[in-house]
Amino acid sequence: MRLLVPAAFVLAGLLPQVASAETTVIRRDAPDTVVVDRPAVERKTVETRETSDGCASKTVSKTNEYGDRKTVTKESCD
Repeated sequence: MRLLVPAAFVLAGLLPQVASAETTVIRRDAPDTVVVDRPAVERKTVETRETSDGCASKTVSKTNEYGDRKTVTKESCD
């Protein structure tokens, strides 16, 4: 009986730690956050051309801080 009493005290001391290891806390009150990372520096050029036959074209070029360039051209004729 002497061995059972100390073992019972040891097990009783471990039970709160075991119970807390199974606890999961889920917080749902935090708002959904969307982060949009945009380049700080952007260069934009617009070029418009019209011809005598009624056609027009517009070219827009954008360059970001990393040197990536995107160019879009639209053309229309009457």
